[in-house]
Parts: sequence; structure tokens; C-alpha cells
Amino acid sequence: MLPPLKNPRNANSNAIVEPAAIRAWAEKRMIYVELSDGRIFGFPGDRFRILKEATNEQLAKVKVEVNGYTLRWEELDEDITVPGVVASHF
Repeated sequence: MLPPLKNPRNANSNAIVEPAAIRAWAEKRMIYVELSDGRIFGFPGDRFRILKEATNEQLAKVKVEVNGYTLRWEELDEDITVPGVVASHF
């Protein structure tokens, strides 16, 4: 599991900031997300029921939405929260 993000606007603050994605992509059955702090992580799409049934082409159509908070597959009508996958809640 990735460590929580600190508030980038106030380096002295202990406030935790939810991770935000700046881009996402798929390579075969793996989904990769680049976070606003530069970290990149990946997770197997097959961990999610709807993504498991998707083709590789459908997985590749992932979009970052809601200010980096959500991964969206429009064709599949599937949304996954970025903080959820960063915390390994799947």
C-alpha cells in the first residue's frame, strides 16, 4: 500500500490529502495510474467484476474524472475511486 499524501500547499501541515490521478492507462490486463505527486502504481483489472469481463480494448479506454478522484470506463459504465485502489480496497 502506498503511504498517504501530505498537503502539498502546506509542507508543515500533518493534514492528509486524498491521492489524485493525473493520468491512467491500461497495458493488457493491468491498469496504471500516475498520481499528482509523481508516484505510479498499477493494479490488475481482473480484481473488479466488470473489468474482469472487459476486453483489453475496453480496459484501454480508462479516463480520469472528478478532478483525479475517479477512474471511469464509459463503455462499461464503471467507476473506481483512486483513493480506494491506492489503499488496496479491492
